[in-house]
Amino acid sequence: MPFEGSYLWGLRQKVGHDLVLTPGAAVATQREDGKVLFALRGDDGTWCLPGGAAEVGGSFARTAVDELREETGLVAREDDLIPVACFSEADRHTLHYPNGDVAHYFSMCFLVRRWEGELAPDGVETTDLRFADPTDLPQPFEDSTARAVELLLAYLRTGTFQVA
Repeated sequence: MPFEGSYLWGLRQKVGHDLVLTPGAAVATQREDGKVLFALRGDDGTWCLPGGAAEVGGSFARTAVDELREETGLVAREDDLIPVACFSEADRHTLHYPNGDVAHYFSMCFLVRRWEGELAPDGVETTDLRFADPTDLPQPFEDSTARAVELLLAYLRTGTFQVA
């Protein structure tokens, strides 16, 4: 769903640019060669994992699947999502958007290794897509997502769900 008309957009109509606490999800789409899909943000020109804010009636898993489809064109099933981390550190996950909005995200990061579809950036939220080694991130890279990638790499090393 585009930002205009979303739950968060409606909330912004009431609270303006003030800080909002926002549940969300990020998705690390990993190929067999270990490379992970990254998206170039349309608003600030930084690279990140596909993801975004939850909608009314959604869940972390539904948000992950929806955001992956909307931003990349790839379709994954909820039961193919592997939960790898949650992140909510205020100093790393409070985002200040170019339009003045401020949001502190409480997010789940999922790993997915099975999907269908062809890569197609939506042209608004995502302007380019690239598979890259998660230890050599495309630049410039969005700071809060860099922390999510650190947690993903820790999960891949240990097999243990990460909390930050």
